Amino acid sequence: MSPNKSSEKFGEHEVQALLELESFIASNPDPRELKRAVAVRMLMEGIWRETIQTILGVSSPFISKWKINYALQGIEGLRLKHQGSQGQLKPEEREEIIQWLTNQNHWDLSALENYIAERYQIEFQSKTSYYQLFKSAGISWKKSQKKNPKRDEELVKKKHEEICKNLEEHREAIESGTLVVYLIDECHLLWGDVCGYLWGKRNERIEIPLVNEREKQTYYGAINLLRKQLVLREYASANSENTVAFLKDLQSLNPAARHLIIWDGASYHRYKEMKAYLEEINLGKEKDEWPLTCILFAPTAPEQNPVEDIWLNAKTGLRKFGKRLSSFSLVKWFFNFTIQEQSFDFPKLHKFGNFEPTFS
Repeated sequence: MSPNKSSEKFGEHEVQALLELESFIASNPDPRELKRAVAVRMLMEGIWRETIQTILGVSSPFISKWKINYALQGIEGLRLKHQGSQGQLKPEEREEIIQWLTNQNHWDLSALENYIAERYQIEFQSKTSYYQLFKSAGISWKKSQKKNPKRDEELVKKKHEEICKNLEEHREAIESGTLVVYLIDECHLLWGDVCGYLWGKRNERIEIPLVNEREKQTYYGAINLLRKQLVLREYASANSENTVAFLKDLQSLNPAARHLIIWDGASYHRYKEMKAYLEEINLGKEKDEWPLTCILFAPTAPEQNPVEDIWLNAKTGLRKFGKRLSSFSLVKWFFNFTIQEQSFDFPKLHKFGNFEPTFS
């Protein structure tokens, strides 16, 4: 059976979106539009992507494309429509755009696309055409790089091997569903995240005025190692109390199973309420019978955690479409909508071993 959100309360944006989709589906639109709308509707209900793909005969990229289109444009994003001219710019138009770019302190690709489409009614088929305009204006894509001097490569390798060994020893329990493994991480979303990566003039520092920098939201995310499905929850901050609440929530999804948590060494993962909760729930039981076990990734090795990639992709979407998200409320809704209860499958999810369920 596929999970759904019937036991959860929909937010204001979701309720409005669901009603809008239901009305559109009932209007008997073009079959192609109908398939797009139904795919998005099913996804919002929490139905697994694999199930949607099987029922509708569509691909995962198809689902992602129309989900994003709907998030940004509503029903209009699902309709069949003219895709815009693939024509070429006149020399004088090209110069005007380069001058326009030169006058900006910072900008992103979507803004350039919108500017050209609105002013010249042209949409390039290839992104390369836009990149060439940036290059002609002396603008390049840049982001500062960070390196942690405390990183121990041998320890990172050793920890990876330990996690792989631990999971392999419990393969039967994991694949049977009696042991549920979650990889967990936290994400702190700021209003300023919508303009993190930008195009900027070469050799110049990019500075962006942020009015609502204090608006923020903390997310706890857990990817089920077997099902590859993300569980996302909102909290005011990351601390021991909220960490315990999140783990209790995860346990409630599979109350009869034991749970193995893999995460980083943040203090709120190890001390205060978290430490007390582990002692309470595991008291008097043998280690192999603990209802809840926690192990750590290597320190200063965020690349070991696949949830980091999910955050990155979600924030990339925010930065790409940020100009269209006029409030922090919309930013949060878009962030939730693009990853909540979504199933993922990318190489990093298999770096600790490949596991397949032996139950339906």
